[in-house]
Amino acid sequence: MEAQRADLAAFVERTLRLDDAAVIRLRARSGGLLSAWVATSFDVLASRVVAGSVRPPDLSVGADALARGLATMAGSGYVDPGYAMDAAWRGALPPESGFTHLDDVPARLMLDLAQRGAQLAKAHGSAHGPPVSLLDQEVLRVSSNDVSVGVPMRCVFALTAMGFLPSAPEDVGVEEMVRVRALPAWLRIDARFGSVYRRRGDPALVLR
Repeated sequence: MEAQRADLAAFVERTLRLDDAAVIRLRARSGGLLSAWVATSFDVLASRVVAGSVRPPDLSVGADALARGLATMAGSGYVDPGYAMDAAWRGALPPESGFTHLDDVPARLMLDLAQRGAQLAKAHGSAHGPPVSLLDQEVLRVSSNDVSVGVPMRCVFALTAMGFLPSAPEDVGVEEMVRVRALPAWLRIDARFGSVYRRRGDPALVLR
């Protein structure tokens, strides 16, 4: 129980660092699991799965209220997530399954890309963050059979900003991989501590 609380609390803490007014969506999954979702400032969804349950089975709450509830969690394991904010969540969530596995990429490569991107963002960014041209830059391309998908820098930034990869290269073994999967409408990247999702193609043309 304590490990699950710590995992979810780490996700919420990272969320608040990016946006102190963020909304987190909690959804029940099969097998006694619970997924937490946030729409990051990189226009990328981030998700972490922990053991637990939520009532109702799909609930959006303020990240700040959830953080307070986790900090005062009773011995029963019950967490008061605060008031429901379902109307504040915009956009659809990707499906839980059905993704095609394209390739596994060394985690160290992702960290290297993130560090180089951070240097460019520092040199060319503004008070509003990294330039859109940098965020949209394709930094990696993976393929399997006839499916080829580009990975934009915004996904790499989201992985590291949410703490889904260790921040120091020495904490990442050479054998550690990041899994890249896709659907026609979604790109999914799974790392050690969580996953990020990005819509593919022109969002206006994607069927929801």
